[in-house]
Amino acid sequence: MNVLAPLENFLTGQFGPMGPLFALGVLGLIMVLLAVLLLLKQPEDPLKKLQRSMAPETRGAPQKEKLRQNNRNEQLQKFASFLEPQNAEELSAMELKLRQAGYRSKDAVRFFHFAQMALALVGLALGLFYVYVLNADFTFDSQAMAIRIVGPGAAGYMLPKYWVTRRIAERKEQIEAGFPDSLDMMLVCVEAGQSLDQSIVRVAAELAASYPHLAYEFEVVAQEMKAGKDKEKVLRDMGTRCGVQDISSFVTVMIQSAAFGTSIAEALRVYAGEMRDKRVMRAEEAANKLPVKMTLATMMLTVPPLLIILVGPSIQNILNMGG
Repeated sequence: MNVLAPLENFLTGQFGPMGPLFALGVLGLIMVLLAVLLLLKQPEDPLKKLQRSMAPETRGAPQKEKLRQNNRNEQLQKFASFLEPQNAEELSAMELKLRQAGYRSKDAVRFFHFAQMALALVGLALGLFYVYVLNADFTFDSQAMAIRIVGPGAAGYMLPKYWVTRRIAERKEQIEAGFPDSLDMMLVCVEAGQSLDQSIVRVAAELAASYPHLAYEFEVVAQEMKAGKDKEKVLRDMGTRCGVQDISSFVTVMIQSAAFGTSIAEALRVYAGEMRDKRVMRAEEAANKLPVKMTLATMMLTVPPLLIILVGPSIQNILNMGG
């Protein structure tokens, strides 16, 4: 007790009556983070690995299921119940959203929720540090304290969502910008005598430098077609992964062209022309928005100085006359 008394007096003198409680909270947070890190770095028990490999359901599982599970992070597997939704529909929707943002890892959902949890804890720690360390002499009411402590934690929790949303928007813009050019190249390849599969492979190779996200989607389509997957299913999956209306319409055109036996080259020619016109209209729309944006900026930057120049002397004269 005599050993802890100086420490208690020091904490009380530095942080007030709540100093010891604050120190215990910080110590508990540090211990939780250390425990999480130790669990993540803990190697898998060889006996469990042997039992899993010798289990009947594991021995009889198809080879593709084994390959699907081998690339997953074993450390994150221990926290799967906490780091991913248990509802299959929610999990599928989250995986699709992260895939549309460009995160294709099998553990992307777990990393996303882990980032939310970690940033929320960091935000709470920063809020506590700001209230009890940087402003230890100032007394906050309950509402102000809650805002300063919970606010950074909530901001840290929402930061991954904001980041993913921004990535999705940027990826969709890049796909929309490169899609008309890809249709033109695909039309040239088809008219030169190549099949649709061969033209998709060539377009993916040509777009890799300028539009990597769109090139990756075409490459996935080409690989799935080579693997023998149904062409209609492959195209629909591409439209779902991209989340762009232009590609969904293109998929519908290709499926209908194959169903009714019409010429793919003719369908590509018509749709490529529509995409070029649509790109021109988007550029004109952006150009038409510029005068409005420039007007608002001009008014905000020129009107206040102009009012000061015109009205300032008159106000000064009035003040002098009143004095």
